[in-house]
Amino acid sequence: ERGGAGGVAILDKPKKMLNDRLAASLTKQGYKLVGSHSGVKLCRWTKAMLRGRGGCYKHTFYGIASYQCMEATPSLACANKCVFCWRHHKNPVGTTWRWETDEPKVLIDGFMSNHRKMIKEMRGLPGVIPERLAEAQTIRHCALSLVGEPIIYPHINKFLQMLHAEGISSFLVTNAQFPAQMESLVSCTQLYVSIDASNETDLKEVDRPLFPDFWNRFLECVDALSRKGQRTVFRLTLVRDWNMNEVQGYADLVKRGLPDFVEVKGVTFTGGNKPELGMKNVPWHAEVLQFTQSIAALVSDEYEVCSEHAHSCAVLMARKSKFKKGNDWYTWIDFPKFLELQAGVGHFTAVDYMAKTPEWAVFGRGDANDGGFDPAEIHYRKGDSRVTTPASTRPATPAV
Repeated sequence: ERGGAGGVAILDKPKKMLNDRLAASLTKQGYKLVGSHSGVKLCRWTKAMLRGRGGCYKHTFYGIASYQCMEATPSLACANKCVFCWRHHKNPVGTTWRWETDEPKVLIDGFMSNHRKMIKEMRGLPGVIPERLAEAQTIRHCALSLVGEPIIYPHINKFLQMLHAEGISSFLVTNAQFPAQMESLVSCTQLYVSIDASNETDLKEVDRPLFPDFWNRFLECVDALSRKGQRTVFRLTLVRDWNMNEVQGYADLVKRGLPDFVEVKGVTFTGGNKPELGMKNVPWHAEVLQFTQSIAALVSDEYEVCSEHAHSCAVLMARKSKFKKGNDWYTWIDFPKFLELQAGVGHFTAVDYMAKTPEWAVFGRGDANDGGFDPAEIHYRKGDSRVTTPASTRPATPAV
């Protein structure tokens, strides 16, 4: 197949996406490669929660058990070369799908088997909680945000449906360059669009997109997100001196896309031999919170800051009309309900599978010094003992 309005096409004589050098580099970095264009890797937060040291921001914001979460991608390739990419631009890039294509079952089976093997390797890690190690063999969530652009995988819809059939929820992140694929995408648990800048000039500098019409594609993706029925998210990655120059543009995009949630997160410094960013470009959590509150003030008729995870340098805004009842927030997800709804034939929306957010996860209501950290976990700080508190004295982890 050639062409296609969405910019993704399968061309003649496809080749493998990964050459031997790139495959060796990814493997050295801890990626488990699956098939010819996909990979899975164990997240540091999965390791942390196995040891009772807390979950990632998705645990605080949405109720995900990090030790039962798998991070993967069906496409290591991308149409951007973002300055903050943690792959340092060694992964393939392209505006069309021109590679061999593996079947969804090959990917899902490979992801799950490799993830479980990596979980088993945690068995001897000091402080690992045996009960969680056993439960981690049951994968409940899949974050399709590891690297690359998952939405360009030609069988992404079948892939998501098969993932859900396994009892696994889906968080899919797209870089806002493939509006046609967004329009045709089946329901996932939560759909993200990366909003890496508020205007055309900054977006070109930060994302360094391959498409010449990148800004129009970006805006079309924002518009497509506004028409989705499942939970939708704007993800802002703040890079000091790059994309934190003004607030109004972000507020205007929020009004246009009407996402259910807006995640604002400080960039993570990933090092490298010749890093384009340094620690001077990494904002403090207080800066991220202040920036988020500035956006919220411009869209206060509909949005409000509702949660934070200081350890991840992340803050969450949500739509009050949908996810706030009285003084209670409902940002958490009823995962079994979502799987039940998507397996049916009727129409459903984000409000049909929301769950109440616990008080400790609501902004301003938990421990002021913990910044959204789950009180059922042990807050490990540098210099603490390497062996965490015994499970017998640990508070019970809330059911999620």
